Amino acid sequence: MTTIAAAQSTTTVRLDGKRALITGATKGIGADIARTFAAAGATLVLSGRDSAELATARSTLAGAYGVEVAVAEVDLADPDGPAELAAQATAAFGGLDVLVNNAGISYPESVVDTDPGHFDQTIAVNLRAPALLAAAVGADMVRQHIAGSIITVASAAALAPLPEHYAYCASKAGLIMATKVLARELGEHGIRANSVCPTVVLTEMGQRVWGEAAKAAPMLARIPLGRFAVPREVSEAVLWLASDAASMISGVDLPVDGGYTMG
Repeated sequence: MTTIAAAQSTTTVRLDGKRALITGATKGIGADIARTFAAAGATLVLSGRDSAELATARSTLAGAYGVEVAVAEVDLADPDGPAELAAQATAAFGGLDVLVNNAGISYPESVVDTDPGHFDQTIAVNLRAPALLAAAVGADMVRQHIAGSIITVASAAALAPLPEHYAYCASKAGLIMATKVLARELGEHGIRANSVCPTVVLTEMGQRVWGEAAKAAPMLARIPLGRFAVPREVSEAVLWLASDAASMISGVDLPVDGGYTMG
C-alpha cells in the first residue's frame, strides 16, 4: 500500500537551537517524530511510561545524531501527570521552544458497546492530559518570552466521524478546539499552536486496528490517494510546523490524510 519513496525523508528543514518535548516518544508516530527532530538538530525531551524504552531511545538518538536528549518517565493519565511533565521538561534544558502533544490511546468500540471506563480513560489521555500540558508549557513560554510552537497530533477522526471510535473522535475533536484556543490566547506572545490530523498511519497500533483487509477496504476506498499514511509523512508535517518555516501558521488543523476529509 505504501511506496518506498513515501517513507523516505526529503526535508531540509532544521531545528538547530530549539528545545522540544515530544510525548509518547518511544513508539509509533512519536518515535518517528523524535528521530526526525533529532536529525534536524533539535535538543529533545522524550516522555513516556516505560523507563527502559526511554533509555534506549535516548542513547540511540544521542548516538546517531549527536544531539542532547533528556527523558521524563511520566504517566499522563495521572491527574498530576501533565503538571509534573511540564515541570520536568522545562527544567531539563531551561525551557522549551516546541511541544509536540502526541501521546494517545484508542479503544475501538461501537456507540452501543461503549465501556464507560474506556471512554473516561480516552478523554483523560487524549484530551485532558495534552490540553493541561500545553497550558503549563505555554505559561512557561510566556514567562520566559519564548516565541514557541505547540503542535497537537490529532486525527482525521476529529474532522470526520469514524464508526467504532466514539470516544476517540470526541477526544480528538476537543483537542483541536483546545489547540485553537491556545493559538488565540497565546498568539499575542508570539506562540503558535497547530494540529495535524492524520488518517490511518501504519504504526503498530494502526496495523492492529486496520490490518485486516476486510476492515481496511472501506476506509481505503474513501482516501483518494488510495493508501494509508506512513509515520514519516506525519513527522515531516510536524517538523515543518515546529520550524521557523511555518512562522506565520497558527490555529490550523492540517489533514495528513490523502484527501480523506474532503468528503
